[in-house]
Amino acid sequence: MMDPHKDGGSPKYMMVSTGADSYQYSLVVTWKGFDYELQGILTVFSSIHLSNNKFEGEIPDVIGKLSSLKGLNLSHNNLTGQIPPSLGNLTNLEWLDLSSNELVGKIPDELVSLTQLSVLNLSNNHLVGRIPQGNQFNTFGNGSYEGNLELCGIPLSKSCGGIGTPPSSFQEKDELWRFEWRVVVLGYGCGVVFGLLMGYLVFRTGKPKWFVSLFDGRPSQSGRKMRKARRLVQRRS
Repeated sequence: MMDPHKDGGSPKYMMVSTGADSYQYSLVVTWKGFDYELQGILTVFSSIHLSNNKFEGEIPDVIGKLSSLKGLNLSHNNLTGQIPPSLGNLTNLEWLDLSSNELVGKIPDELVSLTQLSVLNLSNNHLVGRIPQGNQFNTFGNGSYEGNLELCGIPLSKSCGGIGTPPSSFQEKDELWRFEWRVVVLGYGCGVVFGLLMGYLVFRTGKPKWFVSLFDGRPSQSGRKMRKARRLVQRRS
């Protein structure tokens, strides 16, 4: 796995000999979420599948030297410590599954350099901090990180230090609706104050008199003229 072209020659397979008979090993491997049965295992097999065991301790840095590695599955164990930044050297890695362990710390930014990575599963650990961005990390969904309550940033809805994901269209509409109602209430309040002020000025200055006369009981000048005209008409008749 460190140098697949070192030996050269024809491909060799893992096998066991029992006297006169020889048997090739077979293996069922989970590759990018699907199970495949390998009838023969090459000696330069470029996948490590050690899931569902009881392995403990930290992931060894030496894995970062396996330059031809295409798949790494260490899920469902009891692995602790942090994800080794040396995994960023595995430029041929296509899938990485470290889910359901006890891993802590941040996701190394070095993993962004894995441009061949198409499947990532870091769920159900104790990882913290911002999820790296760039290259293949921009294509992974929430399922790659679920169960890590202290992770933040895209694609999760939890923001990091006030810098989070863009608001949804529903949030934008809700904020717009609140803003419009604030404008309406503000306009209504200003209108009430203006109306009260104008009413005070009208009663204070007595203008217009016909409007004031409707409320203070004093007849206006035009009203008095109309009543005088009626009295003259009644006397003449």
